[in-house]
Amino acid sequence: MANGRNTSSLVTYGTVVSVLVVLLALWYRSPVQNSLDQRLDTVLTSLLRAESKVDTDSFRRPKVAIGFGGCVDIIVDGVKLLNEIGLKPSKTPFHHDCIESREQLSQSFAYFFPPGAASERFLSNDTLFDELVEASRGLHGNRWALGGNAAVMANRLASEGCDVLLGGRFSPEVTEVLSDHVTVAGKPVEDPDIHLILEYPTGAKWGEYVSRRANRYIVHSDDHNPLLDSLEDFEEQLQSFRPDLLVIGGLQMMDNFPFEKGVREARLEHLNALMLSVDEVTGVHFEMASFVDKELMQALLSRVVPYASSLGMNEQELPNLLSLLKGGNVTVLSDPNPRVATVLDQMRELYRLLSTERRGQAGGRRLTRLHVHTLAFQAIIVTTGSPWKNTMSATAKASLTANRHVCGSPDINPSKAKLIMDDSFSISRQEGSQRMPLLETKPVTCWEEADYEVCVAPVLVCTDVYQTAGGGDNVSAAGLVLQI
Repeated sequence: MANGRNTSSLVTYGTVVSVLVVLLALWYRSPVQNSLDQRLDTVLTSLLRAESKVDTDSFRRPKVAIGFGGCVDIIVDGVKLLNEIGLKPSKTPFHHDCIESREQLSQSFAYFFPPGAASERFLSNDTLFDELVEASRGLHGNRWALGGNAAVMANRLASEGCDVLLGGRFSPEVTEVLSDHVTVAGKPVEDPDIHLILEYPTGAKWGEYVSRRANRYIVHSDDHNPLLDSLEDFEEQLQSFRPDLLVIGGLQMMDNFPFEKGVREARLEHLNALMLSVDEVTGVHFEMASFVDKELMQALLSRVVPYASSLGMNEQELPNLLSLLKGGNVTVLSDPNPRVATVLDQMRELYRLLSTERRGQAGGRRLTRLHVHTLAFQAIIVTTGSPWKNTMSATAKASLTANRHVCGSPDINPSKAKLIMDDSFSISRQEGSQRMPLLETKPVTCWEEADYEVCVAPVLVCTDVYQTAGGGDNVSAAGLVLQI
């Protein structure tokens, strides 16, 4: 009985202690949480103020021509889809340039899923692709959306106040979801290309694998987009449209596509001629993507990159392009959460290398703008005295657009956001480099160095993810709007 009373007393005592611990934790946590909430509110208010410094209502609508292509996205929970078709997690993660079988799909997804790195691959197995599409159609929670770099950027540009000429081939159903301010240059098709967007949140589990951040894995089996088959129609309307900005995107659809000999080279030559035909005062932006085909990358470095005055890319695409320029190698997977100093050093090096490369390029344009978008922050470099304007406000707008798109709402809710950028950052990895504080009341940090201005802004990272696909396209487009 004594043992029983002692046990009962211990249980009672333990319960009381547990309750006290919880109450103390809540008491101590509340001021800290209130401080964090207040900080997020202040950062949001300051970013909104920075974005609104440019009065777009007083401007005429800028004219933007953008190519190429577009598709229908089927957005699904990636893990649920793979489970639905009975695809087991591979124990040997491996990168494949092109997906030909179920085993390769499993290996490839297992390679990119744990670090949460974005990836896009051509699936050459029609039977497997059809199986995935059919399973996606029946999967609970699936969503259909407009997809493709050019089409997504076009809709964002139009929603932000631009008149847009879009090069692409779409079905009438797809055209209906485009903004009224988007004019399509390209013959209609009955069956649009379909892209499968396998989304996953932070902490998602697939067998033994756990994702470290939210992202997506994309597979496609396109018929139209790789051929740039709206190029001629787009070219025909371009001169009369007289754009303020030409945007080139969607070229990753050419990656590992089974072209007949010489076809890809001919299409890129034609694209090069189109870029050369644009007036020198017109800005030209090239939006990078996930490329793994070394021959295609080399062709882009020869035929496209030197003829663009602005480049946009994410934290995976930046080191990939830089690696190819420096040593001729393709970098498939890089740090998905790089530090600010690392990205800025890579941007400086890319800026320097491309400026050097273009000196002897006939008809080439000087690189005067570079925008890198990451999960944690936005960074933009603009050459001093170039036509690009409002860099501080554009960086803020890009940051806010990241949250708006991923959370799926034009209104930003601080309770569904977090800051993962450090409270201060070094502007370079070099020893003794200056550190910049993240000021809540002035979150966009800008400074001048060499012959350019640098602006960095934190992202209010969405914690209630609606979708990640199309994030980079929306962010890049929004940043461009205020700089035309």
